[in-house]
Amino acid sequence: MGAEPSAVTFSTLINGLCNQSKISEAVCMFDEMTERGYQPNLIVYSIMLKGLCKTGNTGRAVRFLRLMESRGFEPNIVAYNTILDCLCKNGLLKEALDLFSEVKVKGIRPDIFTYSCLIHGMCNFGQQEEAKKLLNEMVDNNISLDIVTYNILIDALCKEGTISKAVEIVDTMRKQGIEPNVVTYNTLVDAHCKEGMVSEAEDIVDAIIKRGIEPNVVTHNALINGHCLQNEMDKARRVFNLMIEKGCAPNIVTYSTMINGYCKAKRLDEAMELFHEISQKGPIPDTVTYNTLMQDGLCKTGHIEEALELFQAMRNRGLGLDIVPYTILIDGLCKAGHIEVAKELFHQLSDNGLKPDVYAYCIMINGLCKEGLPDEAYRMFGSMGDNDCLPNSCCYNVMIRGFLQNSYTSKATQLLTEMVGKGFSADIFTATLFMDLIVHSNKSILL
Repeated sequence: MGAEPSAVTFSTLINGLCNQSKISEAVCMFDEMTERGYQPNLIVYSIMLKGLCKTGNTGRAVRFLRLMESRGFEPNIVAYNTILDCLCKNGLLKEALDLFSEVKVKGIRPDIFTYSCLIHGMCNFGQQEEAKKLLNEMVDNNISLDIVTYNILIDALCKEGTISKAVEIVDTMRKQGIEPNVVTYNTLVDAHCKEGMVSEAEDIVDAIIKRGIEPNVVTHNALINGHCLQNEMDKARRVFNLMIEKGCAPNIVTYSTMINGYCKAKRLDEAMELFHEISQKGPIPDTVTYNTLMQDGLCKTGHIEEALELFQAMRNRGLGLDIVPYTILIDGLCKAGHIEVAKELFHQLSDNGLKPDVYAYCIMINGLCKEGLPDEAYRMFGSMGDNDCLPNSCCYNVMIRGFLQNSYTSKATQLLTEMVGKGFSADIFTATLFMDLIVHSNKSILL
């Protein structure tokens, strides 16, 4: 009588620790339980496996599975599914498939969750055909497929660009007696829009309305994006207005898509109008909204002062700024000839705990060279390693072109030799500059 409550107490504590992701404490508790002579049951082992997988301890979870087997416990399909799901989510597809084979050899019947994990994993690795084979295996084994499994495969096929195969899967679903849901249709609408087939996407939306399925914000966002990609902003606006009329509230993705579309169409006033609308009454703009407006709206049209104000507004709102908005603004400043302000912003990166990446360096080096400051540009080029950022092919080409454009022919030639030695090659723009130089000087500068 006295032993059972103790075992229950241990089990309860282990479960609580695992739920709180305190996996080290749970392992210690498990070890203490066994040291005191209490034999954990299948439920306790399953709790531990789930806890290890939940906290990303894939290797330890697999070892724990083997420990379980060595102590005479035969894991059930739920235990195996826990490990399979963890392996697939961590990109260990081969290990997952090996374990799947082991499950079948042991005569344990895989269930729908087993197959869904593997199908999802295969799709993430671009193995759609293999995933379809598993789908057929499920049918052959009389395992009832659910909508989630089908949606995973449809999504993967659409992302691969094989929309016709995705449509075939939808037909297969219907034959199996499973009706596609709004997630299925949204995937198809989005895929058609991204391929420029907006008219076909609208036909799908009309069809789902007839089937009694109400398009949601994701459906409308996909259509709006499709029209924006085709530079059909008036049509995008009609969809935007229609969703509001139907009581479907636009979210920040909707607004960001519309703002991006207006910016790309050089309709900055309308982009700014939408931005001011959400700034006043929501939804709250995120970094994507700000970056879009700064890059495609303000910087590209030379509205640098407004871009700087927008950047400051991002800071004031306490948005976690990464290197992207800095790079956008530095690029805009360089192109507008405000090199000193660009330099100041570049040096602020380290002050704010950010490290410039290769792209940021390329922009600054190019900007300095265009302002007739190749020596300063080369010093910056040479200091890249200080930020654990080694020059790539793009950086070398930008620096070489800067030397050539500033008549530093000898330095350009030396750097070209260094670049080739590092396994990089001149791009078409650098090669053209060198060819022009050779033609005009009537001799090879490389001799």
